Amino acid sequence: MAFAPTRRYALLAAAAFLTATAPTALGQPRRPDPPAITPPCIIPPELAHFDLPLPRAGRRMAAQQPIKIVAIGSSSTYGEGASSPDRTYPSRLRLELAYRFPTLDIAVVNRGVNGDNDYDKRDRFERDVIAEKPDVVLWQLGTNSMLHGNPLEKHIAVLQGGVAHLRKASGADIVLIDPQYAPKVIRGAGANSIVAMIAETARGANVNLFRRYELMRRWREVEQLAFDKFISPDELHMNDWSYACIARALGTAIADAATRSTPTAQGAPQTPTSSAR
Repeated sequence: MAFAPTRRYALLAAAAFLTATAPTALGQPRRPDPPAITPPCIIPPELAHFDLPLPRAGRRMAAQQPIKIVAIGSSSTYGEGASSPDRTYPSRLRLELAYRFPTLDIAVVNRGVNGDNDYDKRDRFERDVIAEKPDVVLWQLGTNSMLHGNPLEKHIAVLQGGVAHLRKASGADIVLIDPQYAPKVIRGAGANSIVAMIAETARGANVNLFRRYELMRRWREVEQLAFDKFISPDELHMNDWSYACIARALGTAIADAATRSTPTAQGAPQTPTSSAR
């Protein structure tokens, strides 16, 4: 059901954000230090931004209610290549959001499974996502389906049906996350096609897209970082630095999208605002 924006909502959302970032009466910051990342992340602002608001998260944030984020995906959600479980992107995302909103109870649940393709993830929706009653779902997809050679024409139906299922069954805000830019991915013939297909699915379903592939491509092609700076020795999975930087970009995008003054339900027409760009 569409959510009609109100002035009261906008004021509440803004108050929640200001409360999270305001200094104390003694002049000391209320929020903790930002999670340390060395060397600093390279994140173009347009790649830490969602085109659409996150209305459900925004309503709960404005009401100071707990927020649950479920991350479903394969090995790069599970955290293959990270040195420990607290270095995965879901774990780092929880720290990023705690830094931005220290007065809110925000949980990030990791439902990544090594080797899963997008058919497997859809089979896990009921148990691993919907049963959690999430407010935001982060669906990382595309990599294994491409590497396993799944036909694109069948894949489109899986993605479109998956988004529709998640929306109807959970009512959560949905964010699609496309593949990582890594040697084993870009050597495959279908990398650009599946990235484009995920983007088209997001546009057609009116859900947000996190452009992980483009962010990591810029690290390599624009910033001239060697792959071993952000990819594990297996030439596929990310490492501690890249997981942390992906989490920082996601945290920035989530914080912005959840605190915009014109939230609407996903699926409803969006009204452009001056903060969109």
